[in-house]
Amino acid sequence: MTSQLKNGFQGLIAAVFTPLHSDGSLRLAQVPTLVDHLVAQGVTGIFVCGSTGEGPLLSSAERRRVAEAYVTAAKGRLRTIVHVGHDSLAEASGLAEHAAGIGADAIAALPPGYFRCDSVDSLINWLGEISRHAPSLPLYYYHIPTMSGHSFDVAELLEKASTALPALKGIKYSATDLAKLHQCIEISKGRYDLYFGVDEMLLGAVAIGANGAVGSTYNFAAPLYLEMIQAYCAGDVDHARRLQARAVQMVSIFSRYRGLPAIKATMKLAGIDCGPNRLPLRTLTAGELEQLKAELIQLELLS
Repeated sequence: MTSQLKNGFQGLIAAVFTPLHSDGSLRLAQVPTLVDHLVAQGVTGIFVCGSTGEGPLLSSAERRRVAEAYVTAAKGRLRTIVHVGHDSLAEASGLAEHAAGIGADAIAALPPGYFRCDSVDSLINWLGEISRHAPSLPLYYYHIPTMSGHSFDVAELLEKASTALPALKGIKYSATDLAKLHQCIEISKGRYDLYFGVDEMLLGAVAIGANGAVGSTYNFAAPLYLEMIQAYCAGDVDHARRLQARAVQMVSIFSRYRGLPAIKATMKLAGIDCGPNRLPLRTLTAGELEQLKAELIQLELLS
């Protein structure tokens, strides 16, 4: 699949894992192998140190090292978006400045989660201060209400951003409200990137005009989604629906094994061991991993 489909869809961006040794320390020597694998999978970019990468569980020093490893390995092959959100504005700004300095293609940011922005205007001020430290980089707002606790009106954000936040390039929209996403697409009129972040609902987002997607299961199942998108663009909606149904089955299995720990463990089943999770996430036990493998094989989601 080319990086740009005829309906304007720009491709899949893998939310990448942070590889760890068994003792929980960074295992960055694994990053080039991961990037080679993602290029072969057909993704067009990577999203670094987000939820999938356990970014909030890493120190700022660790996040810098992870970003450096991925930017170096991906340069010239995959577009790199580095998540720099942090509860401390000084830390977020420092991470943004670092991302610009190492040659990242863009930054993304969550709002603070403890003392919270109380309005879209407050959010714009927060994001604007972060972007001031990386003026050369486009900025994405990371909208994930189930994790951040923030349910800002993203349509209002887009309406105000043209004058109040010129650095804004788009939104990583990890919410299930497709009506609100559709509203954002209509407001955007192609000016902003609206990247959908709920893998098991991707077909619906493509149908209403999302122009990209960021997700964790694209690390190992990108071909399934790319075939689905191609089928939809070719008018074979029934085939696209069947493929999306397989993705729903896959994500449903992961949810029974604590979500992210299961998704990270699946990389080991796919031949690339990314190691354990950081606490409080609970890494799958050996028994759980075998059960997960059996379920994925039974549904022909893993060879």
